[in-house]
Formats: sequence, C-alpha cells, structure tokens
Amino acid sequence: MTTTVEAPPASVVSPSYRALSVGLVALVMLVAFEAMAVATAMPVVARELGGMHLYNLAFSATLAASVIATVLGGRWSDVQGPLAPISVGIAGFVAGLLVAGFAANMEIFVAGRFLQGLGAGLVQVALYVLVARAYPAAMHPRVFALFSAAWVVPSMVGPAIAGFVVQNFDWRWIFLGVSLIVVPAALLLWRGTSGRDLDGGNAEPAPGLGRKLVWATLTAVAAALIQYGSALKLGGIPLLAAGLVLLAVALPKLLPAGALRAARGLPSAPVLRGLAYGALMAAEVLIPLMLISERGLTPTGAGIVLTVGALGWSTGSWIKGRGAISHLTAMRGGAFMIAAGIALISLVLIDSVPLAVAYVAMAISGLGIGALHPTVSILVLELSKQGEEGQNTAAVGVGESVFTVVAVAIAGALFTATGETYFVGLAFTFVLAILAAFVAPRFAQMAKAGTLEGTAS
Repeated sequence: MTTTVEAPPASVVSPSYRALSVGLVALVMLVAFEAMAVATAMPVVARELGGMHLYNLAFSATLAASVIATVLGGRWSDVQGPLAPISVGIAGFVAGLLVAGFAANMEIFVAGRFLQGLGAGLVQVALYVLVARAYPAAMHPRVFALFSAAWVVPSMVGPAIAGFVVQNFDWRWIFLGVSLIVVPAALLLWRGTSGRDLDGGNAEPAPGLGRKLVWATLTAVAAALIQYGSALKLGGIPLLAAGLVLLAVALPKLLPAGALRAARGLPSAPVLRGLAYGALMAAEVLIPLMLISERGLTPTGAGIVLTVGALGWSTGSWIKGRGAISHLTAMRGGAFMIAAGIALISLVLIDSVPLAVAYVAMAISGLGIGALHPTVSILVLELSKQGEEGQNTAAVGVGESVFTVVAVAIAGALFTATGETYFVGLAFTFVLAILAAFVAPRFAQMAKAGTLEGTAS
C-alpha cells in the first residue's frame, strides 16, 4: 500500500508569495505606526491647533469610523473580493493622513482622523480575507505571526520616532511622511496579487447591509461616548452611562445570536478576543502610570516594560506559527498567561518586590496574547464558509474594539472611584482574562463551519 505524504506548505517569503507577504506586512506596519505615533504627537497637535477640548475626540473619531468600516469592509470583501475595499481603504487612509497633516484647526484634524479610521478599518478586515483567498490554510498561522511582528516594531520605535519628529521638525510630518510611504507599499501588494484570482467574491449580495451599517454607526457612537466620558472623570458619568445604554441596544445587532452568552462555536469568537485583548489593553493603560508614580520609573523606563510585552507578543505568535501548540492550548493557555502576568505585575505595588518582576510579568502576558490573538483569526477563517470570511472577521473586529473600549473605561472608572487604587483596576482586568480562559474551550468545540451572520433581529 502506498502512503501519500503531504508536502510541507511553502514559505511565506518564497518567490511565489514574497511580494504579497512583504506588501501585506508593510501596510499593517504603517497602520500600526500611525496608531502608535499619534498618541505621542497629540498633546503638541492639540496645543498648536488650539483644540484641547477636542483632544479625546481625535481618538474617538478614529475608533468610531473603524467600527463602521469594519462592518462595511467585511461584507464588501465577501461579495466583490478583497481588492476593491483594500484600494478604497488605502485611498481613504492616505486622504485622512493628508487632511490631518495640512489641518489648519482641530476640527479639520479630527475630520482627517475620521477618514484614517475609515480607511484603516476597510484595509484591516479586507487583508484578512486576502489571506484566506491567497494563501493555503496551512500557511495562515505563519502569515498571522508576520502580522503580529508588524505591530511589534511600531510599538517599539513608533513613539520614539514620533517624539524625535515633533521635537526636531514638525508634527505634520508624522502624517505626511506616512502618506508618502503607503503608496510604494500598496504597489508592492498589487504586484503580489498579480495573477491571483481575487477579484470576485463567493457571496451573493444580501439585504440588510444598510440596517447593519446603522447599528454599526450607533455602536460607534456608543463606544465614542464611553471613551470620551471615561476621560472626564465625574463630569463624564452621564456620557458614560448613555454610551453603555446605547451599546446594550446596538451591539447585539452586530454580533451573532448567542455571542454575549458565549454560545459554543463561532459565536463566541468576538467575545473571546474582546475579553482577552480588552483585559491586556486596559491593564496597559494603568501599568505605566503605576510604575512611574509608585516605583519611580521614568516614562522611558515604563515604556521599556511595555516593549518587553510587545516582544513577548511577537514570540508567542511565532511559536504558534511554528505549529508547536494546539489551538485550544494557545487560546486557553494564552488567556491564563495574560491573567498570570496581570496578577504578577500587581505585586510590584509592594515596595519590597523587585522591579524585575514587572518585566517578567509583561513577557508572560505578551506570550499569552501572542498565542491567543492569531489563533482566533486562524480558526475563524478555517471555520468560515466560502464568501463569509469577511463578515465573520468583521464581527470579531467589532467585538474586539468595543470590548476593549468598555474594558479601558471601566478599569479607569474603578481606578478613579477608589481614589486611584491600582490594585482594583488591575483586578478587574484579571477577571476579564480569566473569563476569556473559560470562553476559549467553547470556541474551540466547533461542530462544523458556520457563519457569524445570524444576528439577533
């Protein structure tokens, strides 16, 4: 009897995939750099444009736009293929960079940030569909490992480069410079897609997209209210409450039926990623402040601690991309590692605990999210029917964004309400990570490929 041995998958940098892979990574890296660098530049931008009253809106506008674009881009990619939304997304992203870079006042700058969010949202969800169509399933873990690495470099050098540009040149070049680099990255991506059948989608146009965009807009508004209200402390409580009420109405319309109770299979994917990513991001909002105010680190020193976490993320994704651990181990174990890292770094509040513990803690949490995050993407693509990869990926993206906003807002509110008690805020994020660990097996136990389109009416 002859035994057929399956050939190993080609490398993502082999000649047939090199231009495509490099183009993908370049676009992800540029979007990531803009996201990381803008936080460093924003105080200078707001002061120069006389718009400190719109400071938070400059961030909320991007988030709101990305939620809407994610829903639109997912369905658009399924029906017409990923290239059209990527093209429009890149154009929108560049237009937003140019509007922000040439802005004469803060209102125009916020409009540019909104355009950036629309463009980035379209690009990110369509890139996932492009991965599903252009690469065989066996290569998906390594592609997503590259995506994770593409976020690590900007997180390490983005703030430093932005600070250098702001201090020695002009903050406008942060936006104008990225707009110039996006064009060759896009051209490289087009070269990589040449000869591949990606133009047509596998899904039929379906009614209800307009209704979903309305719910996406309301969800975006709710998330922006929560983010903006949480930054105003006691004065923002009415906005925070209004955002939570609106979110309770709108979000279920965008998630699969049963998602908020973590129903088994694909419906639990947005909740799993939202809980895990939200837990880590909310913790990372408090950790630098804690290290500076309680342990006397400089801002640079606190940033290095977060950089260790980013390196851990890349390492965790690389380990998963090598196929060294199972999907369930990566997700459940990753969530437990996030929780363990948060618990460990809480000990740094004790003066007798050495600061080295903070570096170890962030490395552990980084490894955890690095294993979990791409695994959810891999399984969503594997379990999606042809023509439904976009809408499924969009649902995960919406869940991740919204859960993260809510996690950051609640952790911050608890921190403020308890007299700036770091332990309480971090304890909340620890609970979120533990919940993710319990949701993970429910996502892993899938009976068959399905769809996330079945939303509550």
